[in-house]
Amino acid sequence: MPTGDLTRHRASILRMGVQRVVLTGGEPLMHSDLDAFCGFFRDLNVHLTLLTTGLLLLKRAASVASLFNDVIVSLDGPAHIHDRIRRVNGAFALIQKGIAAVRGANPRIKITCRTTVQNANHLHLRETIAAAHALGMDSISFLAADVSSAAFNREEGWPPERQREITLTAGQLTALREEIELLIVEYRDDIQSGYILENPAKLRRIPERFNEYLQTEIEPRAPLCNAPWVSAVVDVDGSVRPCFFHPPIGSLNAGTLENVLQGATAQNFRNSLDVASNPVCRRCVCSLNYHSAPIADPDQAT
Repeated sequence: MPTGDLTRHRASILRMGVQRVVLTGGEPLMHSDLDAFCGFFRDLNVHLTLLTTGLLLLKRAASVASLFNDVIVSLDGPAHIHDRIRRVNGAFALIQKGIAAVRGANPRIKITCRTTVQNANHLHLRETIAAAHALGMDSISFLAADVSSAAFNREEGWPPERQREITLTAGQLTALREEIELLIVEYRDDIQSGYILENPAKLRRIPERFNEYLQTEIEPRAPLCNAPWVSAVVDVDGSVRPCFFHPPIGSLNAGTLENVLQGATAQNFRNSLDVASNPVCRRCVCSLNYHSAPIADPDQAT
């Protein structure tokens, strides 16, 4: 999205009281006009969060330190597991150097990590927490890999062979449950302090998401979520979605953000959506349950 296109949305962003913008991708740090793009929102006192692979943190440390209020790094495991999943030798070490550089420029910036649990790292969750501590992360969160939806530019969904590569077998599911129980015991203090953002019940829900995928006769249970009522997702082509997983409800190419979110299509979608029974919501691996009081960390609302 060209930075200049943001100008016509300025008034509607102010009227709607937008509090937070999260830049994700792809890799947001590859945006050709990142400073001006983020500057637009900072001028409106919008809280800016960067969701990144971390591979460009070192190169863009000065910009990250000055432009963003907080950073969420995708961490797939300890060094050898992370590098294998990312297929980049030295990726973990590059993240470590990047975090040090960003903190050197802005010691107060909050840097957290998010781990997507999948086939290649399901036995290494405790090692991942240790790695997060070693990297100096302020917190860590976990969620199950999404293998069945058409979200994240997978318009037709993943083919079966790709799904099998990411999801877990029945035997691996048992091992994941054991890993999580050990995590809950060994990292009890981190759970209680909030360093691990999920409580034991939410951690135990992760293997059940994979079980619902394996056992098709099981009725999936939707998470508690109010994302379509408090947030929106803007795709690179200007399409606006009520969340990552539902189809677009309009486009910024045809009007302002306010026009789209208050338009008939969006209102009809929200009025008719029953999260508990909707088949897309019931398969959702992540959720937003935003409370009325502003929160310091977006992960605390998931």
